[in-house]
Amino acid sequence: MKKMNFIVTFIVLTFTACNPIKNTTNSSDSLQGEWVLNFITGPRIAFEGLYPNQKPTINFDLSTKKVFGNNSCNDYFGILNLEGNTISFKKSNLSVTKMACLGSENGDNLYMDMIDKVDSYSISDNGKELSITGDGVLLVRFEKK
Repeated sequence: MKKMNFIVTFIVLTFTACNPIKNTTNSSDSLQGEWVLNFITGPRIAFEGLYPNQKPTINFDLSTKKVFGNNSCNDYFGILNLEGNTISFKKSNLSVTKMACLGSENGDNLYMDMIDKVDSYSISDNGKELSITGDGVLLVRFEKK
């Protein structure tokens, strides 16, 4: 009997520990403010190699429906297109400054390519992590500044 209880307890704990569901909230009010990039998908270069001097940022101003930030080299800005947990920058008419930056390993270009592909977002329950996806794949992740 003790062996059976142990096995049942082990199975329950295993399934509970392996639960991949992450608690998130999609309140657009939580987007307000500045976020700093801490993950970008795809590159074979280390994150620190892509952004040796400055990490990209994104800012949301919900009152004016504007988005702006820095791609680690240049500033960008545009209109915020947001509905529910759907977000898009394709129709934002993002404008980007054109400064020459040394040592960025094209991280700025990779960041702008990822931003162009996004279609939805989620914010962790604690409000400190913003995950942005495209076609169901995590593209970039930010932490609240």
